[in-house]
Amino acid sequence: MDGKSVSSLPGGEEMDAYEGLRPLMFSIAYRMLGDVGDAEDVVQEAYLRLHRTLAQGAAIESPKAFLTTVTTRLAIDAWRAARVRRETYVGVWLPEPLQASTDVGPAEQVELKDSLSLAFLVLLQTLSPVERAVFLLRDIFDYDYDQIAAIVQKSEDNCRQILARARKRIDAGKLRFDADQSEQRQLAASFFGAADRGDMAGLVNFLAKDAVFYGDGGGKAHAYRHPLVGDNRVALAVRSIFKTAHDFNITFQFLYINGQPGALSFDAEGRVVNMLVLDIAGGVIQAVRSIVNPDKLTRLGYPVSDMARIKATNKPEEPTAGA
Repeated sequence: MDGKSVSSLPGGEEMDAYEGLRPLMFSIAYRMLGDVGDAEDVVQEAYLRLHRTLAQGAAIESPKAFLTTVTTRLAIDAWRAARVRRETYVGVWLPEPLQASTDVGPAEQVELKDSLSLAFLVLLQTLSPVERAVFLLRDIFDYDYDQIAAIVQKSEDNCRQILARARKRIDAGKLRFDADQSEQRQLAASFFGAADRGDMAGLVNFLAKDAVFYGDGGGKAHAYRHPLVGDNRVALAVRSIFKTAHDFNITFQFLYINGQPGALSFDAEGRVVNMLVLDIAGGVIQAVRSIVNPDKLTRLGYPVSDMARIKATNKPEEPTAGA
């Protein structure tokens, strides 16, 4: 990518008529890839191809169909390239968060959790790229089977079979989030309060017995290399994060991140250090996802601190199952 916007290219004025489709194309690419930058690159390339096709005098009956096809196919190719990078990724890989807000309305929260929560984006990554494309286009974006078949270059019957397999895997792993936003907010606030006080018993009380802690540092900041399983180990990891925060004058702010309750931590200059996201279901916290890789915190609307790298020099001991 050369960084040019499509509208700045020759004939860009004609392209402006198609800009209204950009959010839809980004939505497809982001869910396919779980990476904001890669998704933006895919969408930009799709628009460049649309521009070149129009510049050559070709007739495009449906710009939406054209852009959806190109975006999806480019996303499939981009995921295959990303998979190679992720094979050498240091530690746990988590999707890049897209948005953080102080409040989310009930309807928006349901929509975000259904298709944009980090838990759901992680689950999507267990599907093959074609399975993911078929599932998203049908169940999230409501495309018809004939459209999907043309996009992924499969028969309609094959697409139905692919969708059935994908739905089965998604249903088996999908977390049934608690619907009551106020209860989630209260549980999250109580959990973070216990962490701030260093209250191990309080932390364990809010966690499922088989709760999991996932840390994503990407080799650029301290994070546990493998998931930690069990309420005691998760509680110890969270308590360690808050103890380090106290040592370095880091503060936390409760936020919704991709529709899920969580928190961002900030250094004394108001720069973001870490992101914590909670998976809450059945009245307890099922998972804690921590992102300290600074590359994944750049699009949340805050400057990013180098404090995470300072934290790496103060690495806590790995929590043990019997601790």
